[in-house]
Amino acid sequence: MQTLTYKNGLTDGLPIGIGYLSVSFGFGVMAKSMGFSVIESVIIAGTNLASAGQVAGITIITACGTLFEIILAMLVINLRYSLMALTLTQKLDKSFTTPMRVFCSTFITDEIFAVSSAKPHINTKYFLGLATLPYLGWTGGTLLGAAAGSIMPKSLAAAMGIAIYGMFIAIFVPPARKFTGALIAVLVASILSCIIKYVPFLSFISDGFSIIICAVVAAGVAAKLKPIFENVPENDTSGEMTAEAKQ
Repeated sequence: MQTLTYKNGLTDGLPIGIGYLSVSFGFGVMAKSMGFSVIESVIIAGTNLASAGQVAGITIITACGTLFEIILAMLVINLRYSLMALTLTQKLDKSFTTPMRVFCSTFITDEIFAVSSAKPHINTKYFLGLATLPYLGWTGGTLLGAAAGSIMPKSLAAAMGIAIYGMFIAIFVPPARKFTGALIAVLVASILSCIIKYVPFLSFISDGFSIIICAVVAAGVAAKLKPIFENVPENDTSGEMTAEAKQ
């Protein structure tokens, strides 16, 4: 069995880091345009490492949302990382002590999870190597974006801030075209967000709770209309449905 090294992790993490550098630049510009300093923007990026969560967080902060709204929004949006972490525990070797597991869990992102889950086993050297360049790319890109946002005209900064939304579109369009459930979730969230925004008697709902409501309702509707069933062995007599993942 091949022993994965820190260098192996760096190699696998290089394309992720390059991708994060460009995306986080947009977040840095956005954060600066919303009134956050360069240092504050980098701290937010360095302690979250979650694009959707960070955008939701600064949106709630800018709208003067409560701490409870921020916590609840982060819980809803980033809950998937807990599931990813639980999955990866099946691949960790003995080098992952409890403190090391807690520390490494901070660096789990969709892309890092995808690369890690493809390995038969993971040690701490490999995982730290895999996380190094993506982390530096994310925080470095945020730093560059926030710094650029400080000197570029407001009109240009506003235009550059759209880049982060372009990333979201690039993320959800491919699965929405392929899987009906994903398309339903996107449509429900979009429609519900517009309703909350423009219907007068719903104006009391803050931006923070709007994000939470849209995320929970969209996920619930998609799960109800297009549930995904795990395959069950043919000789299973538990009565559970045996089917391919339904889309």
